[in-house]
Amino acid sequence: MERLITMPARGRRRRPRLGPVLGLLGLLGMAVCQAATPLNGGWREVRAGDTAQVVLDDSRAGLLRNFDPSLLQRFPLGGGGSWVVIMPQPPWSNQERVLTIYPPPLGTVSVVTANGIQPLALDDFSEALHGHGRLAWRVPATQPASAPILLRFEPSPTLSGPVRFQIESLSGYLQHDASWLAFASACFAVMLAMVLMALCFAVMLRDVTYAWYGGYILCYALIQSIQTGFIFHPLGWDWFTGVAAIAGPAAVALSVAFASLFMTRFCELQHYAPLLRVPITALAVGMIQLVLMRCSHIALLVEVSQILINPLLMIGAMLLLVAAIVAVARGSRQAWFFLIGWTPLLLLTAATSAQVSGALPELDWLNDASLAGGAFEAIALSLGLVDRALILRHDRDIVRVLADHDALTSVLNRRAWTERASALLANGSPHPIALLFLDLDHFKLLNDRQGHNTGDRALVAVARALAAELRPSDLLGRYGGEEFVALLDGTEPQQAMHVATRLCRRVHRLEIPASDESLLLSVSIGVAIRRDGDDLESLVERADQAMYEAKLNGRNRVCLREGNVTSNVPPAAHLHVVEKRE
Repeated sequence: MERLITMPARGRRRRPRLGPVLGLLGLLGMAVCQAATPLNGGWREVRAGDTAQVVLDDSRAGLLRNFDPSLLQRFPLGGGGSWVVIMPQPPWSNQERVLTIYPPPLGTVSVVTANGIQPLALDDFSEALHGHGRLAWRVPATQPASAPILLRFEPSPTLSGPVRFQIESLSGYLQHDASWLAFASACFAVMLAMVLMALCFAVMLRDVTYAWYGGYILCYALIQSIQTGFIFHPLGWDWFTGVAAIAGPAAVALSVAFASLFMTRFCELQHYAPLLRVPITALAVGMIQLVLMRCSHIALLVEVSQILINPLLMIGAMLLLVAAIVAVARGSRQAWFFLIGWTPLLLLTAATSAQVSGALPELDWLNDASLAGGAFEAIALSLGLVDRALILRHDRDIVRVLADHDALTSVLNRRAWTERASALLANGSPHPIALLFLDLDHFKLLNDRQGHNTGDRALVAVARALAAELRPSDLLGRYGGEEFVALLDGTEPQQAMHVATRLCRRVHRLEIPASDESLLLSVSIGVAIRRDGDDLESLVERADQAMYEAKLNGRNRVCLREGNVTSNVPPAAHLHVVEKRE
């Protein structure tokens, strides 16, 4: 007591600061208590001659197996099913309450009350309260808050998954239900948006890789919509009730098949992991066969497919993971995207499978995480597809450049120049168009005296000089060995002559010796102006004839052939025009 009284004043001043914190924690604690009622639970398998009263008497006598309803618990569904007794603990509340079962089992759960039996199922379309992503039962207002709730998990041929139980106020339930619905809708919207995008690209690009991706994500979305009940509530697809038992396993097998086919092309296994390509393709074919067996309605085939599907799923998942790691190690860029999207989903699948065996009972969020993981994988793989499309487009542009340009001089080759020039003439532009046909003088002599390597360097130098002198819109191409052509749009005859003269002077100023320093490489240019009725062939023919006139008149000059008149212009300081009649 004395020690408390003699505490320094600053210690006493801290109490007001702790007050709001303690008050907030108290309110949060009260909210938690109001939102979720503490529960105890017990269960046992159904026996012959069981009644509701017998089970409740066994529960009071402590003859049931105890479990914590707030943790995941698996109940056997073979034979007659299982009885489950949920016992609310104090503090009790008489406000409207809702019992929820999460994640929702694929079979039927019956609530046994004094008024009868009420079945709860994902595909129930009655007027009862429907939970989104879980089963929900509204506790009658006449039922005391302390009264036990008796449930019967009906027998089912499907694999039973672990579930947990919760009793919360109606307002708290509605709030949580709305939050889950918004979350699930966003995840499914992301997956379906990625599927639509992939299918559009598959059609536009005619690339089946996008189709395999779309099929895989669509099957995964279907699996999640069945497991969570989203396809029944809120979508309300009552017609799907009869096919859900077949569609679920078929979607699982098809998702692995589509994932295998997608990965084979997306990660380029033929190049990066050729040895793994064969077993992965075989996996895809095997999964498709399992789907056909499951849908055959032949008892033996259906049983065999049910036995094989789980081992093949585990083998296939690990095989795809190993293939992605090998492809990444060998330099596959797309395999990184597959690995980033596939690995989290694989880990979640492994964790949920472990929960079936009783492991990780406290991680009840794994089912919702699987839904989010599907959306994350869809985004990751979509980014990978976008990256792949950009790389393919870049490679295609490079190939197009290589296909359209001369490998030595980097100007347009004859084919590409002819195509573009023909397109320009076909446009019917009213502007005048001039065609220049250029032939290097003494080039054969340069090749013979100094070798082809020197000749190649001369061609490169001349091409660069011509490109630098012309406008970017002018079409410059290599027509033959030492022949070049240029198409000038919107150029009058006099302007074309001036341009050609500049080209002559530019090449001459390169001072490339042909045989000795006194004989330099030069160019003779023939010019033709488009006339009515001209096509590219006739225009080239006239320009070629004008080029020969330039050579006959002494080389290193320009000749314009217009009608029956040839204008001959040497690139000297004082220009003169020579007219020749044909």
